[in-house]
Amino acid sequence: MVARLKSLPFLLLLQGIGAVAMFVPAIYAFQVRSLHVSRSFFYSGLVFSMLFLLLAVAVSGRGGDRRARGQLLGLLGALTLLPVMLAVPFHESVPGASFFACWFEMVSSITTTGASLFSEPGRLPSALHLWRAMVGWMGGLLFWVSALAILAPLNLGGFEVVSTDMTAAGRAALRERRAGDAGMRLRRYGARLAPVYAGLTLALWAILVMTGLAPLEGAIIAMSTLSTSGIAPGGWQSPGVLPEIAIFVFLFFAVSRLTFRNDFITRERGYLLRDPEIRLALVLVLAIPGFLFLRHWLGAIETNEQENLGRALAAFWGAMFTTLSFLTTTGFEGSTFEQARFWSGLPTPGLVLMGLSIIGGGVATTAGGVKLLRIYALYKHGTREMGRLVHPSSVGGAGSSGRRLRREGAFVAWIFFMLFAMTIGAIWAALALTGLRFTEAAVITVAALSTNGPLAAVGGQNAIAWRELNTAAQVIVAATMVLGRLELLAIIALFNRDVWRG
Repeated sequence: MVARLKSLPFLLLLQGIGAVAMFVPAIYAFQVRSLHVSRSFFYSGLVFSMLFLLLAVAVSGRGGDRRARGQLLGLLGALTLLPVMLAVPFHESVPGASFFACWFEMVSSITTTGASLFSEPGRLPSALHLWRAMVGWMGGLLFWVSALAILAPLNLGGFEVVSTDMTAAGRAALRERRAGDAGMRLRRYGARLAPVYAGLTLALWAILVMTGLAPLEGAIIAMSTLSTSGIAPGGWQSPGVLPEIAIFVFLFFAVSRLTFRNDFITRERGYLLRDPEIRLALVLVLAIPGFLFLRHWLGAIETNEQENLGRALAAFWGAMFTTLSFLTTTGFEGSTFEQARFWSGLPTPGLVLMGLSIIGGGVATTAGGVKLLRIYALYKHGTREMGRLVHPSSVGGAGSSGRRLRREGAFVAWIFFMLFAMTIGAIWAALALTGLRFTEAAVITVAALSTNGPLAAVGGQNAIAWRELNTAAQVIVAATMVLGRLELLAIIALFNRDVWRG
């Protein structure tokens, strides 16, 4: 039985997992006596489980495409076709909702974007919020595993920067990542990372419940934090400072992959603090709140509130939490973040939050954006070039690995950054053609491409509701979310003739 499951196509396995997951909201809805929702999920899970068994028997023995091409296509199908199945019980549970809106909701969840067309409080039953969070959580796990099993051997997803490190340890890690076919790598990394991912989620859930959150709300926020989907029941409402501190700590798992795995390389003590992604994230988490704090402090002089130390510290903590949240493309806003505006009378510029979303989190994490490692490579290259302007004959430090990062690593990072910028321009123009205003199109583009849906509510001067977009704009946004999650280089790789050779 296990051998037959191993031989099934990647997309079919994901369909089976999604079908079984439908029974969880069905059981919860039955417990809270939401019988219509329970029946919708139970019957959908039963039908799709039977369909999975029939397809598994039909293709058993044939074997799927175990090459990287097949797995990459399966990953693309998981973001576009799998939401069709996941939207069926959602559509049956919401009277009057169009199937396209439900499909959009599932695409937003599985890409960990968190853009919702049903954001009105009380519009959805609690079981549907649980389903959205579960789909986002499973999407986060999918990319934890796929980044290492599929994208890393192809030098995609940010690994094109670290693949230039050809030290002995780097070569050992590269051989380990490319060992076996793609299906074998998926099973190997899935068995290693799934318990870690689930354990971290359970730990955060337990902490949130102990701080006073309801079990369902704590479970949804815990899954949204680890997956960086930003999904919350009825929209994000901060539960208080103590839960925010717990969420703040667990958001660091989206800053660097080294927080939950070690690349299977023997490392010295303290390697986390020497990791460039963590160091850059710490600089941003401290520098940007400092900038915002100074801005509000100067504004508070006119209101004679600059000596109110309590409000000042509260505003600084809110800025720190919000900075890390938007840097990891989660989109949670600190409870005291809004207090800074009342303290100083100045609004927080949404352009700062858009810039954080574009930078994004770590390589092979659930965060979106350009990724911290690429930004770090560009920064090191820039500082080296400025140093050569002063001392043209100087020799750069950090050894051969540092030189490779500043040269080859920065080169491929610059290519991706330019592709990312060109994509923003193209999508921006396409959304403008659908009737959106210039600034609204900019915010929506960055929010969808960086997979940070909550940015739409705070990135512009006025909050933008996803449900107010017309159908053409929603189609473009859905495609942009898939593109932002999978990254343009992976799409381009599908057009490489070497990928299609036998």
